[in-house]
Amino acid sequence: MPLDSQACINWVITPESGGIDVFIGTVRNATKGKTVLRLEFEAYESMAILEMEKIAQQAMEKWPVQKLLIHHRTGVLQVGEIPVIIAVSCAHRDAAFEACRYVIDTLKQTVPIWKKEIFEDGEVWVAAHP
Repeated sequence: MPLDSQACINWVITPESGGIDVFIGTVRNATKGKTVLRLEFEAYESMAILEMEKIAQQAMEKWPVQKLLIHHRTGVLQVGEIPVIIAVSCAHRDAAFEACRYVIDTLKQTVPIWKKEIFEDGEVWVAAHP
């Protein structure tokens, strides 16, 4: 099911929020000069959910976060589709920016999600991080 970026933003809005930062990751059409046809994401779901909850808790301890949302899809995604959305609301923008960046960077390092890039001439499994 496609992720709804506006619904994610709406969910983190609070009357106290002066800053909302959103990261939306999309499937791009090329990697290292090779044309990407689609991506396939797999996850160790129960561990991924636990790890994302842990990351959210850590962010809420480090910054004055009011609401935080993490969504990551699995399955087959076409170019232009959204595999990941992070949304963070805080009273001030600096905290929202910092918390959002922490969440996406940590997710890419620690959450058991893998992606397969399908090219015109083959495919390769890679960790779902840069």
